[in-house]
Amino acid sequence: MGRSSAGKTELMMDFREMVMKCSRYGAFVVISSMIATVAVGGDAKYGTGVSDKEIKIGNVAPYSGPASAYSAGAKTQAAYFRMINRQGGVKGRQLTFLSYDDAFSPPKTVEQTRRLVEQDDVFILFGSVGTATNSAVHKYLNGKKVPQAFVASGATKWNDPAQYPWTMGWQPDYQSEGRVYAKYLLREQAGKKVGVLFQNDDYGKDILKGLKQGLGNSSGVIVSEQSYDISEPTIDGHVVRMKAANPEVIISITTPKFGAQSIKKIAELGWKPIHIVSFISSSIGAAIRPAGLENAQGILTSTFMKDATDPRWKDDKAVKDFTAFMNEYYPDGDKTDASVFYSYGVAQALIYVLELCGNDLTRENFMRQAESIRDLEVDVLLPGIRVNTSARRHQPIDQLQMQRFAGDRWELFGEIYDGDVGR
Repeated sequence: MGRSSAGKTELMMDFREMVMKCSRYGAFVVISSMIATVAVGGDAKYGTGVSDKEIKIGNVAPYSGPASAYSAGAKTQAAYFRMINRQGGVKGRQLTFLSYDDAFSPPKTVEQTRRLVEQDDVFILFGSVGTATNSAVHKYLNGKKVPQAFVASGATKWNDPAQYPWTMGWQPDYQSEGRVYAKYLLREQAGKKVGVLFQNDDYGKDILKGLKQGLGNSSGVIVSEQSYDISEPTIDGHVVRMKAANPEVIISITTPKFGAQSIKKIAELGWKPIHIVSFISSSIGAAIRPAGLENAQGILTSTFMKDATDPRWKDDKAVKDFTAFMNEYYPDGDKTDASVFYSYGVAQALIYVLELCGNDLTRENFMRQAESIRDLEVDVLLPGIRVNTSARRHQPIDQLQMQRFAGDRWELFGEIYDGDVGR
């Protein structure tokens, strides 16, 4: 599918009416009143990267380097667009998906993003991966008035339309995730001492900030904070030092590699704290299996997505559609990798916004439509969780539900928490 050796996935694709797509793959529920508002007919209005036959979409992802596992997301999106294109195109227009390798290095991200904008003339940047990497091009894309759409990072900074009106996140932001853990602790584990292991960057600090915000006057329960750098080969020493503080609850704010290490090391120490891992370290394929299923029993996390491998969803049409999609369009992909299912859902939402644009495919109208999403159901989301945006809200999702690992799968429990401030 892609030219991964060159760090590039370039696909020419097509797409028909959304209703035809939904009838086969159940992409998402489309509210009829929204469809009625789509501009159709009349003179088409195009911006950079769009013509009667084509829409160019740019993406930057780590096909190499320490975070290369996340390239599965871009590969999923490329496959999804190929599926959509074979069904006819966005009102007859093909999608050209250009995805370049940045090796998870911010200077390389700048280089590749400038290439996409200034040489390839893409319409938008979509789903690019990482906090530090997207931060490196945040001001550049807003200065150029190029949509930085559905960023694959939960950094809170993507939800700042007053300063950065051309940027929009997707998943619950990291501070929202931290506030949800605080709500759970206050409700279910009140008064217990907490230790926090966190990545020493915007990602780790964001969740920690949200946790402390949520705990409020109870933030004194945090008795140990251990930060680590992504360049460290192992975090075992940090876990040992954490144990010395004797917390009853551990929160691991890590990427999958280090999340797996924390789970495994805690088990090796014979330690039995309540262990919460951050959402991005909850992938069964990328974190739990490498840690050992036996070591992960009883750990907790939060999620906003279904688990496509969980038998509870075996009769769910959306999951069946995902499985059919993977079998036909991405057979080498790992269905147990949460980033694959995540990326499948984000691609659906992008197509939804492009459909809302109708024949006004300018960057300005793209952002207007991206800001007009109301109670959208996307296949990957848990029942009851909806996508909502506005000109003042560039965080499409802020709801999460807790889950516990048991046997070989996650089990949801409790209510859906709102991670937004004041809710």
